[in-house]
Amino acid sequence: MNPPLIGAAGIGVLLLLLFLRVPVWAALTLVGFFGNMVLSGPQSALTIAGTTPFDVASTYTLSVIPLFVLLGEVASNTKLSSDLFTAARVLLSGVRGGLAIATIAASACFGAVCGSSVVTAATMTRIALPEMRKVGYDDRLATGALAAGGSIGILIPPSIILVIYAAVAEQSVPKLFAAALIPGLLLTLLYMAIAALVAVARPQFAPAAPPASLSERLKVLSGPWQFIVLFVVTIGGIYAGIFSPTEAAAIGAFGAIVLGAIGRRLTFAALWRSIESSVTISCLLFAIIIGANLFSFFIVQTHFPMLLADGARAMQLPGQVVMAMIIVAYIVMGCFLEGIGMVLITVPVFLPLVMHFGYHPIWFAIIVVIVVEVGLIHPPVGMNLFVIQAQAPDVRITSIYRGIVPFLIAPLILIVLLFVFPQLALWLPKLLYG
Repeated sequence: MNPPLIGAAGIGVLLLLLFLRVPVWAALTLVGFFGNMVLSGPQSALTIAGTTPFDVASTYTLSVIPLFVLLGEVASNTKLSSDLFTAARVLLSGVRGGLAIATIAASACFGAVCGSSVVTAATMTRIALPEMRKVGYDDRLATGALAAGGSIGILIPPSIILVIYAAVAEQSVPKLFAAALIPGLLLTLLYMAIAALVAVARPQFAPAAPPASLSERLKVLSGPWQFIVLFVVTIGGIYAGIFSPTEAAAIGAFGAIVLGAIGRRLTFAALWRSIESSVTISCLLFAIIIGANLFSFFIVQTHFPMLLADGARAMQLPGQVVMAMIIVAYIVMGCFLEGIGMVLITVPVFLPLVMHFGYHPIWFAIIVVIVVEVGLIHPPVGMNLFVIQAQAPDVRITSIYRGIVPFLIAPLILIVLLFVFPQLALWLPKLLYG
C-alpha cells in the first residue's frame, strides 16, 4: 500500500474512532503513532512519540493558552458579564427585541475577554435568560440570541482556536487576531440584525419595553469599565505592538485578578476555582495538541494533501468549488466533533490544498473559525445549545433548536462576504504588520 492510501486509511480510522466516542486526544494519538509505525517502523515512531510532548510543551506560541484560559475564568468568576449585560440592556431599552440584541452585544464583549464560547454561553444564560423571561420573551428568541452570542467568543480576539491554528499552520498570532477583528464585529452586527428582524416579524416573541432616560443611559456607561480596561490593555497592546500575545495574556490575567480583588468580587475560593479550572482545561488542550502533532506528522509523511490537490487538478475543479466542499465538510464534522479537534485534525489536510488554489492561510483561518462557530450552534448537536439547556433545564431542546435556525443565516452571509471581499480579513493585518 502506497503512502497516500495509508494516509486515507488513517483518516478513515480516525473518523471511525471519533464516531465511536473515543476521546479526541486518544484517537489522534493512536492513529498518529501507529500510522508513523507503519510508514517508518517502530523505532522511528517511538522517537517521534517521545519528542513530540517536549516540543509542544516548549513552544512559546502555545504558552498563551493557559494564560488566556485563566483570564477567561477569572473574568467569569468576577461577574464582569453582568455589568456588560446591564449596560447593553439600558442602552437598548425602548427598542423592540432590545434585550435579545443586548444579550448578543454583551456576549460579544465578554467573549472578547473570555475567549471561550462555551463559558460565554453558560455565563450569559444564567444572567440574561431570567431577565428576558421576566418581561415575556419567547424561549425561542431568547435561547437563539444566547447561542448565537456565545459563539462569537471564538472569533473576536483573543481566540484560543486562532492560537492553535497559528501553531499548526505556522502563522503569526497577532496577524490572526488582527484578521479576526473586522469579521468578528460584522458577525456580531449580523446576529443583532437578525434578532431585531425576528422581534419585528414576531412581536409576540419580544414585548416592547419602556426606554430609559438619558441620565440612566449615561450612568450605566460607568459599569463595564473593568472590561474596557482589560480589552484595551490586552488586545490593544497586541495590535499596537507593545506586547506579544503571551505577555498580553499574562498582563490581562493578572489585571483581571487585581480588578476583581479591588472590586471585592473575587474571593480566594473563586480564585482557586479559576486556577483549578484553567489547569484542567489547559492540560486537556495540550493533550489534544500533542496527539494532533503526531497525527499531523503522519499525514505530512503520507503526502495525502498533495494527492487531494492532484485529484482536484485532474478533475479541473475551480477553487471556489473546492472551498465550498471544504466548508460543507466542516459543517458536517461539526455534528460530532468539537471545534479545537476539528482544527487540529483538518488543517494539516486542507491547508496545503487551499494554498494550492491561491487562498491566503490567514484568510482561511477566519473561514475555519466561522464554520467551527456554525458547528457550535447548529442542530442537532451544537455544543452551545446543550450548554444553554444545561443552564435552563426547563427549556425544551426543541425550542432551542427552533430558536437558533434564523441565526444560522448570519455566518453564511459572512462567509459569502469574505469570498467576495477577502480584504475584510486581510486588510487590518497588512495595515498593522505589513
